[in-house]
Amino acid sequence: MELVRPLFLASVGWVAVAIGFGGGLAQFRRVRQRGNDGVSLGTWMMFFLIGGYWITYGLVAAHSLVIVMGSLLVWPLQVSIVLGLQPWRRLRVVLGAVGFLTLFCIVPGVIGGWSASLVGCGLAMALIRFPQIVHLIRSPQVSGVSVSSWLLGASNSILWITYYVVSHRTSALVATALALGGNLAVSGLTLWRQHSEWRPGFALSD
Repeated sequence: MELVRPLFLASVGWVAVAIGFGGGLAQFRRVRQRGNDGVSLGTWMMFFLIGGYWITYGLVAAHSLVIVMGSLLVWPLQVSIVLGLQPWRRLRVVLGAVGFLTLFCIVPGVIGGWSASLVGCGLAMALIRFPQIVHLIRSPQVSGVSVSSWLLGASNSILWITYYVVSHRTSALVATALALGGNLAVSGLTLWRQHSEWRPGFALSD
């Protein structure tokens, strides 16, 4: 039993890493092929920043290579997506993302340690899907959004939840569970927009 548990953790963790990379790659390829219509700078900027947070957590607190690689491998893809959205033209969105990360992840960590920081990060991971949801509703076209990327993200979250249950990391589990709900919401809305004739009656202003 002592041998089975670490093998199971390693298997689940590395499969989650692979699926997470696959989800990032799906969105990257979608943007390259169809443009970034419907893709939210606010959401993807936060993905990049929170990826840095999870890398730090994996290195400093969890001492886990699999947690580090879960974000590190997909980082270059996130950078490419963010740069394609020209963040230098919307510094307000970038500064807002940095402030958001500070408020929900860094400040709770300073006050209550890693457990408080992880719960705050979980709330942030759920809330950062909101700009993407709004963007999907308001954008005239959403062809740049990859449904497979978000569904892979949901599958990835389920695997990480399993990983954190077995490894007894409750705060990380809560954080990932909150993110799962957001992934499912974006996936469902994207499917509806891409297969319906509905178009918003107003222009998007990000």
